Amino acid sequence: MAALPSNPYLPAINLSETPVTDKLDSLPDAVAAQAFRRLVRHLRHRTDAQNIDLMGLAGFCRNCLSDWIEEAGGLDKATARETIYGMPQAEWKARYQTEATPEQLARMDESMTRNPPADATKDAALDEALDESFPASDPPAMTEPGRG
Repeated sequence: MAALPSNPYLPAINLSETPVTDKLDSLPDAVAAQAFRRLVRHLRHRTDAQNIDLMGLAGFCRNCLSDWIEEAGGLDKATARETIYGMPQAEWKARYQTEATPEQLARMDESMTRNPPADATKDAALDEALDESFPASDPPAMTEPGRG
């Protein structure tokens, strides 16, 4: 399996020591990447599948996919959105997005309640890593009042 890029905010995971209980975890990265690209290209083709409808049915949409890319450390938000949409997001919205109806919004709200909760452990680790990194990057005038 190809190595994932290191992320200074997350602990290192040695996959050779981690028991595989989910077949998805043992899927070769090249296969997973090919399937992901196929999903993205399918969504680019199906511009009639509105994000609000995807959220109402599955609890995720194109924006979620781009956010996951951004969170994985690969791209900034605008680039991640363009990668998923195949064009700048504003252009896609102008061409294809329709106004959400009250019914669509209600379905989305109900669907979102079925999504798994955010990973509090991962969020706490990120918060701790950020707390630890900020003092080291602050100038002495901020960390040592009266100096600077």
